[in-house]
Amino acid sequence: MRVRAGILVAVLLLSGLGAPVAAQQPDIIQEHWYHSYLTLTNDVQSWAGDYPEIVLLTTAGTTVHGRQQWVVQISNWANDTKPDGSPKEKVYIDGGHHGNEHLGTELAFLTAEFYIEGWIDGDAEAIEVLQNTELHVMILLNADGNDADSRWNMNQVDLNRNYDHHWTTEETASGDGPFSEPETRNNADYMAQWVTDADLYVTMHTGTWILAYPWGFTGEMPPDWELFEHIRDTIHETIDADLPVRNANAGIYPTHGTSRDYGYGIMGYPTFTFETDDEQWMPGTVESLSSRLSVELEVMRYLISNIWYWRARLNVTQMEVTPGKEVVLHVVNNGHATTENASIQYVFEDSMEVLWQSENFSVNASNETHVTLDARNLSLQPGGTFALHYMKRVIDSAQWVHEPIDAQFVEVVEEQEEGWLPYPSAALSIVCMIVGAIYSKSRRNAPLSVEKERN
Repeated sequence: MRVRAGILVAVLLLSGLGAPVAAQQPDIIQEHWYHSYLTLTNDVQSWAGDYPEIVLLTTAGTTVHGRQQWVVQISNWANDTKPDGSPKEKVYIDGGHHGNEHLGTELAFLTAEFYIEGWIDGDAEAIEVLQNTELHVMILLNADGNDADSRWNMNQVDLNRNYDHHWTTEETASGDGPFSEPETRNNADYMAQWVTDADLYVTMHTGTWILAYPWGFTGEMPPDWELFEHIRDTIHETIDADLPVRNANAGIYPTHGTSRDYGYGIMGYPTFTFETDDEQWMPGTVESLSSRLSVELEVMRYLISNIWYWRARLNVTQMEVTPGKEVVLHVVNNGHATTENASIQYVFEDSMEVLWQSENFSVNASNETHVTLDARNLSLQPGGTFALHYMKRVIDSAQWVHEPIDAQFVEVVEEQEEGWLPYPSAALSIVCMIVGAIYSKSRRNAPLSVEKERN
């Protein structure tokens, strides 16, 4: 185990800690030393104090020894929505489940730092992200273990085996039960309160260089394998062909009760474990942390900048409605996730009363479909509107969304009544014309006496 007492003393002396200061630690410390709880507290408080327009600081709770689990919330807080008025995307990141995996913690810190400093410097990428996205970053989940340079928390529990998703006593140091530890309970509560509808969750570790997606508890591929494989292929083509991106069970080893599988299986997020390699960067060396973790940070920037695509994004481009008969529509999926249970609803939007709902249909990732739906029970009402109702992803826990359909793409066709009237067929019209002509001719050729008798 690496001895950190001397390092901590040096950092405290250089940073002047004893009371919070008005600015972050200088680069000589930020880039060449690991964070302790004290230096991290100093940094996140400085961010919130210096840049309140984009940084809010809160805590998810406290550790076994009472240290705060700081969460840095980063966005353009002058606006609650995107510039177009739609809700902002949400990203959740945590680091430091295992206290001695310092590079994972530093990657979480560098990710937050990139967007904060980018905003201040006028970087176009950072500005666009913070105008459209909320980043929630718990940089150091296991502050007790970090300062003790220990994998576990102070109850000697492996926090990344303590989540309520396929938790088992067969895992080493998994705790007395799921969420037996305050650190994991607080993390799950934060997810439920602040980022319920997040479209990206990345938990950061150190060990095997990999970007791992679910599952850990089984070798089976996750239901949203198309989404994960699209991300894998893009990373290999555009960032680093050598970074393994694969199922965690095969890419690392079988695990139960992890935050990654909890985030996907229970919360419905697209989730990744980002593990830096196990060659822990040595404090005080010439290489900077930004250089050491440059590939990892570039991957994070890709995942965050493209978060809009990490779900199904259905768009109806044409819809023909024949009440009492059928609905025919063309649907495009602009996202990279499949949805399997989409439907059309006819509702009163003000009260959200559902007047009619179609059977389910599916739309594959980055694809489109034509579908005909049974509408025999559909009757139109004044004030009623049509809407799409579907899940963002295939995983059962994915969020449901309700999206009104633009009326300009909806055409209502009145069903013609069956029978001779009031709309005779073309054949019947022709027959009538022929009979009429014959009758008229017979009258002209009839004997005069007969005509007189009729008169």
